[in-house]
Amino acid sequence: MTAASDNRPVVAVSMGDPLGIGPEVVVKALADRALRARARFRVFGWAYAMHRAAQRAGVEPYWWRAAAQADESGAPAVPAAITHHDVAVLEDPAIEPDERALDAPPGPTRAGGAASFRWVEHALACALLPAGDPRRADAIVTAPISKEAWTLAGGAAKKFPGHTELLAARTASRRVAMVFVGPSLVVSLATVHVPLASVPELLSIGRVFDAIELTHQACAMLGRAPAGEEAGRRPRIAVCGVNPHAGERGLMGDEEQRLITPAIELAVKQGIDARGPFPGDSVFLAASRGGFDAVVAMYHDQGLIPMKLLDRERTVNLTVGLRHPHGGAGGAVVRTSPAHGTAFDIAGRNAADPSSMRAAIDLALEVIATGKDRNPRA
Repeated sequence: MTAASDNRPVVAVSMGDPLGIGPEVVVKALADRALRARARFRVFGWAYAMHRAAQRAGVEPYWWRAAAQADESGAPAVPAAITHHDVAVLEDPAIEPDERALDAPPGPTRAGGAASFRWVEHALACALLPAGDPRRADAIVTAPISKEAWTLAGGAAKKFPGHTELLAARTASRRVAMVFVGPSLVVSLATVHVPLASVPELLSIGRVFDAIELTHQACAMLGRAPAGEEAGRRPRIAVCGVNPHAGERGLMGDEEQRLITPAIELAVKQGIDARGPFPGDSVFLAASRGGFDAVVAMYHDQGLIPMKLLDRERTVNLTVGLRHPHGGAGGAVVRTSPAHGTAFDIAGRNAADPSSMRAAIDLALEVIATGKDRNPRA
């Protein structure tokens, strides 16, 4: 089979921090032949790190390795000889594998931060190419990075606290949302990687409305419209308050009355079935039992604690709102990632569970298929 006759989607995978569990979960997830049969995967990272992880896990290497120099677009060239292979590891000659760094105790390093930052940029550059370019990727899946390592790397990497902020900047996307998807819950965040003390001052009617609207878009991207007797209804989106008891009508804070309720009312006027604000200590249980299709949380831990408690390794982060200059699945860049971190404490021990990485790949393929159903020319 040649690349021209292979209609499988192409997924760009950034390895994440090479000293974390990224190489291990990538190796283990893609070791599944059934998964590899569904798409072609291009891994941006160090093959050396993949080999080490495979050796520890008892996995026979299944990938092809090639040097791939990036051009002015930022997208690495993909040698024609490997375009039809299920998995190819593409190494940028400008980022030489640092075996000494990999032999160091797992933890944030300048080398790991610089490499993982560059790999994300390569994956995104491929996703932003126009249809017909043999290097184009239909989605990107990002393994975990270390924010501390990016800071140590300095330069452009130091400016971004995480993947979401980098991807938003590179795609000139004004509004983006982190939407966490699991079997029990779909949860988005109005604020992301900010100190808890900063949340009240960062919230605004516009910011909460954007989170609600992007969550509504996420439900469409996921292709999980209600079926049966409920077919055709709009997704039901619950919106959390930020204070205990959702402010108790102003007794425990007024953000609900000043900011969140007006945002919900604005969303309803736009045809979105948004409801709330609800207390954060009760709404997630109702959603997990089918009362809502998605929940908008006001800050990171408010949404992530119930998400990880209920769905743990099956949780996936879907970034919504990333603009694609040449179209794509519904006109957006598809990006997913496992919902865990670098786990330096278990790196190198063959102890990492690849379930979330596997789920991230599955969800990326699901969103690609849904986008093509809605936009056959994508």
